[in-house]
Amino acid sequence: MRKFPAIASAIAALALTLTACGSTETATPANTSKDVAAEVLKVGASPIPHAEILKFVKDKLAAKEGLNLEIVEFTDYVQPNVQLNDGQLGANFFQHKPYLDDFNASKGTKLSYVQSVHLEPLGVYSKKLTDLTALAQNATVAMPNDATNLGRSLKLLADNGVLTLKEGVGTAATERDVTGNPKNLKFQPLEAAQLPRSLEDVDAAVINGNYALEAGLDPANKALVLEKAEGNPYANGLVVAAGNEKDPRVVKLAKLLAGPEVKQFIEQTYKGAVIPAA
Repeated sequence: MRKFPAIASAIAALALTLTACGSTETATPANTSKDVAAEVLKVGASPIPHAEILKFVKDKLAAKEGLNLEIVEFTDYVQPNVQLNDGQLGANFFQHKPYLDDFNASKGTKLSYVQSVHLEPLGVYSKKLTDLTALAQNATVAMPNDATNLGRSLKLLADNGVLTLKEGVGTAATERDVTGNPKNLKFQPLEAAQLPRSLEDVDAAVINGNYALEAGLDPANKALVLEKAEGNPYANGLVVAAGNEKDPRVVKLAKLLAGPEVKQFIEQTYKGAVIPAA
């Protein structure tokens, strides 16, 4: 057979070109970059009112902003921060900034407070009394055992004449700062979630607003005394891991939580038991 080297070489070169083109097209990956704003933002929250507020945002407002929320409920004040710090959550919503600052300092976490949403006034409740002044000698008063809410509880009792505190100590108070306790009250620090159940065993308890609501205690009507909202630094807000404050999903959620629709929802749903921060 007669050979034609020039033609054979051209055919071989063409075959190689086609193969290379085919290989290049196959090897080129599709655009796998994701729109961060469309990704799910997993948010840890206490059931009431935090998860309820987030559910309102998810059902009524999020879709219009291209926000996809997953709400994970917690019944304590520790795991939402632990899991946020570990990257299991994208944000959480259950705490005020003084609690967060204390948690960061004591646990070595790096979490950042992004947006205030609402205040849950701390209240004193009792199944034995209808008036705080009726506390008997040597009565037992339960209160949250975390540093910030313990000090806040002591200040609430002091503001209502039950005891006196060292001048200027404010919400940083500890039991060592009690300078006057005329009824010789016994203080029983407990994990905040346990406080509603403690009402069967103590004379009174200072209870965080979210746990009071979960227990059906109706802060606006059933508390013997309730914190004032004016000048109160304990607004609950949205928290993220430091460095994630500008995540587009976080920015959108923060904007919605601070918006007029959420404010109206809080006012209409909780009737003063939860107060919008702005």
